[in-house]
Amino acid sequence: MMILVTGGSGSGKSAFAEDCVVSCGETERIYIATMYPFDEESRRRVQRHQKMRQGKGFETVECYTGLHKVQVPENSTVLLECMSNLVANEMFQEDGAHENTVEVVIEGVRHLREQAGNLVIVTNEIFSEAASYQGETELYQEYLGKINQFLGTLADQVVEVVYGIPVYHKNKLLSGEG
Repeated sequence: MMILVTGGSGSGKSAFAEDCVVSCGETERIYIATMYPFDEESRRRVQRHQKMRQGKGFETVECYTGLHKVQVPENSTVLLECMSNLVANEMFQEDGAHENTVEVVIEGVRHLREQAGNLVIVTNEIFSEAASYQGETELYQEYLGKINQFLGTLADQVVEVVYGIPVYHKNKLLSGEG
């Protein structure tokens, strides 16, 4: 099973995604952390997320680039948080994929999906803004948009979390589609 969880900043998507993982039962729980702690604010966010996961049985794997190299136990339940950070890392970090970001990230997701029994991916909804961007930011939006579209197609569920409330845009698990 694969679930894509999206929403705006502070929407409750991380808590919802963790609940999805816990609801998968007593499988090995792997948290793939993609936020590179480059400043004090990002370090605080990492600490907040670590506190949220406390006592839920997660093993944390830090992965800033090269998702396709990550090995997880067969049939484990994996939470990848967050696609938005991973895409930025692949684009801008020295060891990233740069212009090959879309292909490398998609390869990594396929690789995880082959290994894990359940895969929950968190991404950010950044496309509702009225602002217009140029240059690297516009390219980032383009790459993240392509990846999110791919993930939405691949996922069994696509859930947008709005003010802590899940809104299902796709739910093959309840509809019996397959």
